[in-house]
Amino acid sequence: MQTFQFKQVDVFTRLPFMGNPVAVVIGADGLTTEEMQRIAAWTNLSETTFVLPSQHADYRLRIFTPRRELAFAGHPVIGSAHAAIESGYAAPRSGVLRQECAAGIFALTIDDSDDGRRIFVRAPDAKIDPVDATSALTAALGTPVVAAPLRIETGPVWIVADIGGAEKVAAVKPDLNAVAKISAALGATGVTIFGSADDGIAALHVRAFAPGDGIPEDPVCGSGNAAVGAYLRHTGALGRYGSSYTARQGMNLGRDGRIAVRISDNGVEIGGHAVTTIDGSINV
Repeated sequence: MQTFQFKQVDVFTRLPFMGNPVAVVIGADGLTTEEMQRIAAWTNLSETTFVLPSQHADYRLRIFTPRRELAFAGHPVIGSAHAAIESGYAAPRSGVLRQECAAGIFALTIDDSDDGRRIFVRAPDAKIDPVDATSALTAALGTPVVAAPLRIETGPVWIVADIGGAEKVAAVKPDLNAVAKISAALGATGVTIFGSADDGIAALHVRAFAPGDGIPEDPVCGSGNAAVGAYLRHTGALGRYGSSYTARQGMNLGRDGRIAVRISDNGVEIGGHAVTTIDGSINV
């Protein structure tokens, strides 16, 4: 039996239990891929990560859902960076932490201020394709899609749909079997929906569903929000929200995640706070 340092980090929140948790196993180079996948299935969180040595960056990261490995995912990247810094496994240099994962090497920006530490990462360049899914999505979501959805790859692949306002986002009760079928047919991880908000906190509200990956609803989804940012830039709808805005997610699950989104010609950055809720060890 081997013992590894273990943290569970709540991401996109400063308050414990209000964001999206990621399990982080630190110094996990003694584990096989099969063991990593088994641990991820056991934690049963949307993602579990494993921090490893890297010859090219400050550390290497492997990311697993309960069912498969991902090349990139937003909240696991940010939560793992928080855990790596807090544990002393890695340290930022000049406010930058270099993280290697299957999608490449990413320079994470560490933004320390009186408001607390926020960690930002630029998502992989978005690959965007139109899809003929308006009618199927409308039926699966039980509410009209107000513009043609897009298939957007930002690491994971999301079918992104604008359904109007935040109140409509909150009211959606999706047919998860139908969402899974649409996702499988289009080669997507799941479906991300959004709507404009007027709550004095966020510019828009977001929800993400990935039942085919064992995640009926992701509490606060970094890659989904990156895909929404790419959608807004691609469709010319960014003017409604600006190039820097806050999105809220998770209220339907008793959470209240806050994702900072920054959009430029160089791509889409997502960021936010993180807090450790479990700190100990795991025996494998």
